[in-house]
Amino acid sequence: MTQHESFSTGADARRSTPVRPWSPSEGVRQDLLVRYLGAVATAAAEQAGPEEQPPPAPVSAPRASATGSGTPLVRDVMEVPAAWLREDLPYREIARLLAREHVGALPVVDADDRVVGVVSESDLLAKVAVEASGHRPGPVGRLWEHRLRGRAQGESAADLMTSPAITVLPGATVAEAAWLAALSRLKRIPVTDHEGRLVGAVGRDTLLQTLIRDDAGIRAEVEDRIRTVCAPGDRTTVEVTVHDGIVELSGQVPAATGDRLLAETEAIADVVEVKNLLTLA
Repeated sequence: MTQHESFSTGADARRSTPVRPWSPSEGVRQDLLVRYLGAVATAAAEQAGPEEQPPPAPVSAPRASATGSGTPLVRDVMEVPAAWLREDLPYREIARLLAREHVGALPVVDADDRVVGVVSESDLLAKVAVEASGHRPGPVGRLWEHRLRGRAQGESAADLMTSPAITVLPGATVAEAAWLAALSRLKRIPVTDHEGRLVGAVGRDTLLQTLIRDDAGIRAEVEDRIRTVCAPGDRTTVEVTVHDGIVELSGQVPAATGDRLLAETEAIADVVEVKNLLTLA
């Protein structure tokens, strides 16, 4: 069998292998991801200039306005106090601290508590890998490995850290922080004051949970819209159920009221879909 035939046979075998079945929670997880991406896309659109706007978000999301009523801010959800590293902390102690805190990276602060960098598990692994490797790179990789080896020779947080660190202010909105985390591919962002001093930290999971309301929160807002849109006599006839962001409206209302209620419900942030089970009076 030639190499080409062997590759083709292997590709056919891979295509014929059944995919792993989804778990019962997989659909919910994917829906949450889409809703999270929608919130991040909205934040990115507001960060972009008027001449260069990103594509519209796949779902509606809260506007990232620091002055908006009820808009969640980083200070509302950040962890306080946040773990940190001294600049002179040895790399073995860094590894122990990362394991103790159950995080993949920690900020490095100077004597004035200013964040000067971040050390991650990847930095520690790169140090160990370079020290243990006997590989000699070719001409293309020599400059890269020379820089990596120079960094890997360090023994302290100051030597190993990535600097400058990406940080966020406490007054930033959660949507803005989520956009920054997505753009920077970070799972955790240090929170600093305007002087660069560490005041907390916020994780990507926390940002997701804050941006995406649960079904009870969505239901409460739908019920508020019903009280606004429907006449007093029609309000008791409308029933609302919410499951994984999908809203079902049932009951009997006038045609004009039903159209307006559907439009109002579809405009609510975090509503994935509206199922119209209304009958017209």
